[in-house]
Amino acid sequence: MPSSLPDGETAPEDGSLPPEALQGVGTRPFGLYVHVPFCAVRCGYCDFNTYTAEELGPATVPGASRATYADAAVAEVRRIRGVLGDRDVQVDTVFLGGGTPTLLPPEDLASVLAAVRDELGLSPDVEVTTEANPDSVTPEGLARLREGGFTRISFGMQSQVTHVLSVLDRTHDPLRVPQAVEWARAAGFEQVSLDLIYGTPGESLSDWETSVEAALACGPDHVSAYSLIVEDGTALARRVRRGELPMPDEDDLADKYELADERFRAAGLESPTGTRSPTGPLPTTPGAGTTCSTGPARTGGASARGRTATWAGCAGGTSSTPRRTPSGWPRAAARRSPGRCCRPRTGASSASCSSCDCATVCRSTCSTPTAWPRCRGWSTGGCSSRWGSDWS
Repeated sequence: MPSSLPDGETAPEDGSLPPEALQGVGTRPFGLYVHVPFCAVRCGYCDFNTYTAEELGPATVPGASRATYADAAVAEVRRIRGVLGDRDVQVDTVFLGGGTPTLLPPEDLASVLAAVRDELGLSPDVEVTTEANPDSVTPEGLARLREGGFTRISFGMQSQVTHVLSVLDRTHDPLRVPQAVEWARAAGFEQVSLDLIYGTPGESLSDWETSVEAALACGPDHVSAYSLIVEDGTALARRVRRGELPMPDEDDLADKYELADERFRAAGLESPTGTRSPTGPLPTTPGAGTTCSTGPARTGGASARGRTATWAGCAGGTSSTPRRTPSGWPRAAARRSPGRCCRPRTGASSASCSSCDCATVCRSTCSTPTAWPRCRGWSTGGCSSRWGSDWS
């Protein structure tokens, strides 16, 4: 929970935007994200803008309680219409994230979507997603969400293993996940997605394999697998600082990345746009990456149509959110293509890698030979730098 607003200019009271921000509106895809910040319990690893039931303020303050939040969100949608003026926009993706949006009644979420339709308009093939926890839905509630216009749901599965869920402060029963997926299918959702986290302290490679196989057994249309990042200011960071839990190990993260890569591809899940050989080169700049899909890609949306997967990044979020990848990833890629990558030697520089097939990866000087096991020297800012963003 943030304690103060970040530095910067104060937002105008009327929500107006500078002219340059409105250039091109109505001529390119238009997506809308609605944040629902409420959680039943705040997970120890999460640094998102979330609150438990009473933390935002008294119920008499508009939007500070679950009972009034939908009305406040509808008012914001109407403000968007006022800011856009007479510009003709049709929304092609709507994503409700949090927090746990499904802590609000289905009718409240549907009323927000109805306001988007009435004020802005929805494209004929609009994709409408809500995030949910497996224990925050019922068959009846999912049916009402589908009737209200939601087409896609993303469940925060995170792990199939009870002791891993406990470290993450997740409260659901692992057996509830396949049940929730089945309910969503029965309700008529076009797309069902599962989120996983790997690298939790105490999670073995066998535990992670169990979670991957359990997720695939549910037959999801999309899987997002994020590596755990210990964020400053979280309860998890405090536990690590006190020595109660170890930091995630980068070699362990690389092993789990490889396992996910192998199993998801074998199951026919691909990342959403383009193609990438399993033995292909690494991204050449932070945040770079190529992805692929078994179905037509969504541009600027929350997901890709078809069966897709995203397997990199940090914990706590959707696959459309920029993420950092573990520095163990270069090691994982090198192991998949033996003989193709240069091993740094003492005093080696990027110039000494010019004859190597993956010369674009040898980007910085690293004079420490022991850096090789974790490939720290293969990133842009020196031996300790990390690579860029989630492949989505």
